[in-house]
Amino acid sequence: MSVRLISHAATHPGAVRPRNEDALLDRPEIGLWAVADGAGGHGAGDVASSAIIAALQTIPPGLSAAELLAQVRLKLITVHSDLQEEAERRGPGRIVASTVVVMLARGDHFAMLWAGDSRGYLLRGGVLQRVTRDHSLVQELVDQGSLREEEAESHPQANVITRAVGAHGELELDKVSGRIMEGDRYLLCTDGLFKTIPEAEIGAMLSNGSDPAAIVTEAVGRGARDNVSVVAVACEG
Repeated sequence: MSVRLISHAATHPGAVRPRNEDALLDRPEIGLWAVADGAGGHGAGDVASSAIIAALQTIPPGLSAAELLAQVRLKLITVHSDLQEEAERRGPGRIVASTVVVMLARGDHFAMLWAGDSRGYLLRGGVLQRVTRDHSLVQELVDQGSLREEEAESHPQANVITRAVGAHGELELDKVSGRIMEGDRYLLCTDGLFKTIPEAEIGAMLSNGSDPAAIVTEAVGRGARDNVSVVAVACEG
């Protein structure tokens, strides 16, 4: 199968926050996309998210699928260590960290790697599926059955993540892979989107052909309290 991958990306500080601590990557020429959502406050968040995207930008073209995946892992592990060192330099108890979700595509296969609660979605046959699973406190509560899915986004601890690039300990990345089909729409986003617009509406917007700029504009118009970043990848025959 031969599909053409067409991508667009957009980011905005949101309706409340003065700074944008999200960062994104849009490299369709090598089949690589990412969004990162910085954490840590006091200018640390944008340092972390920018470091992730800058590292992924340095991956050269011409790699095999396996080499590309290995490079992504290597870059993220290196940034993880660098951010831990930066946090130490800033003083006791400081964190310079960021969530990340990365999508790779080659031939008729894709993979997503992530740490934290930035998400990857797949719209196929008009149905929106969440590909990733949040590394967050509320997701753990949902998994344990002590919190309903529809209560998670409004929970007072909805912003507590359990994994991030730059957080304490070793970096743990989850990975999901699958086959690309003609007509697929993939979407990567930070939590500023899905905490503002319900998943069903995100799916409807994608189905109706809304691009990231339109989706981000809609979220900001609804009063997004966090930065909003969206990368969309369309698979056309």
